[in-house]
Amino acid sequence: MSSATVVAVIVTYEPGPLGGLLGALIPQCDAVVVVDNGSAAPGLERAREACAAHGAELIELGENLGIAAAQNRGIAAARAKGARYVLLSDQDSIPSPTMVAQLLEAIEEDTRIAAVGPLPAEEREGADELVYVDRGWSPKRATKAELARPRLEVAFLIASGCLVRVSALEEIGPMREDLFIDHVDLEWGVRARRSGWRLVAVPAARLTHSLGDEVVRLPGRDQPIHVHAPIRNYYILRNTLALVGRGSPLPARWRVRYSYWAAKYAVFNAALPDRRAERHRMLRRGLADGLRARLGPYASRYPDR
Repeated sequence: MSSATVVAVIVTYEPGPLGGLLGALIPQCDAVVVVDNGSAAPGLERAREACAAHGAELIELGENLGIAAAQNRGIAAARAKGARYVLLSDQDSIPSPTMVAQLLEAIEEDTRIAAVGPLPAEEREGADELVYVDRGWSPKRATKAELARPRLEVAFLIASGCLVRVSALEEIGPMREDLFIDHVDLEWGVRARRSGWRLVAVPAARLTHSLGDEVVRLPGRDQPIHVHAPIRNYYILRNTLALVGRGSPLPARWRVRYSYWAAKYAVFNAALPDRRAERHRMLRRGLADGLRARLGPYASRYPDR
């Protein structure tokens, strides 16, 4: 088998049509692997049909193991194909026709670049541009001036659209599976930088990205606030608290800022009228588990839901 240069790994969960994403990625990559994270029959059948039609490999996990575990399974499959680079993607992102080539050009400029990412932009009014730079106390969105640069050193890269060097993964390690979903990319990025690797954004490379959340616009605030489902309230609060606790890989100054942010996040979401009782329950459980660093899938801790 010839050695593949770039293998795309797409993680799906109850996906809609995948033809657009596969059609955009297959011409740009040497192979595409889809890892389905325990979708029910309709979503799984859509994934099967799309992979068969486009010649992509499908890995069916049979249960929801979380985004990190699914990425790790896909990365293992990509390495088995001889990949030098792995392009991570979720099911709700569409790359521009030149995105992979632009990322590949950037990552090959320096052998100490662990990963490069595009400029992910949401498809809605007031859309976030999800590139984060180190502002000292925490990662913050890049400014317009920074996004005008051809290359930008970043604090971490969001997973979707991220091109990762396989040799860097061997040194840094895999995605952290006990986080399950939120902050997986943040935690890996912190480990990468602590190990002396670089993370670089390529703003000219574009990715249309959908977070799937509702947003709230507050007076005097340019950036929208994303409103997550109650189960995500649990994971976001829990994982934030776990990452700022004892033995945290985060810089000390980030831990201070993320602790403050976690308090704001809990107060804001507790005040939302939608599914208030459920949100309060999830936030209480996220607080308790985060402070004790009790991680893993929510269902394994609370089988009664």
